[in-house]
Amino acid sequence: MAVLARDGRASYTDLAERVGLSVSAVHQRVRRLEQRGLITGYRATLDAKQLGLPLTAFVSISPADVAQSDEAPTLLAHLAAIEECHAVAGVESYILKVRVASPDALEALLKEIRAAANVTTRTTVVLSTSYEARPPI
Repeated sequence: MAVLARDGRASYTDLAERVGLSVSAVHQRVRRLEQRGLITGYRATLDAKQLGLPLTAFVSISPADVAQSDEAPTLLAHLAAIEECHAVAGVESYILKVRVASPDALEALLKEIRAAANVTTRTTVVLSTSYEARPPI
């Protein structure tokens, strides 16, 4: 599973060579992992900078009114600049990973987030990334 997690495009033949099993055994194991829900999908990893989105930030959000219902993920789902939304323990309710083209675009996104979900924000801009999207294995 670790080999496949690092290279989701590997062929069954390549996987079989790397793990020392037959192609049919690898095919069966991968199919079982998919059926059990351990493999939830395959996707391409895109280069955000080349897509014109060089600025990454983490936006912590908290409800402006603690009495309001907690629907922030639903209310923000339409914003394509939000790459990830994590419910967290602590002062904030959620941490959002966002990617935008510029500081001006980040400012506009923050206004949109506040208006859409009635939340306060605290933002951390990423200066550089050593690694991300590593498989958990």
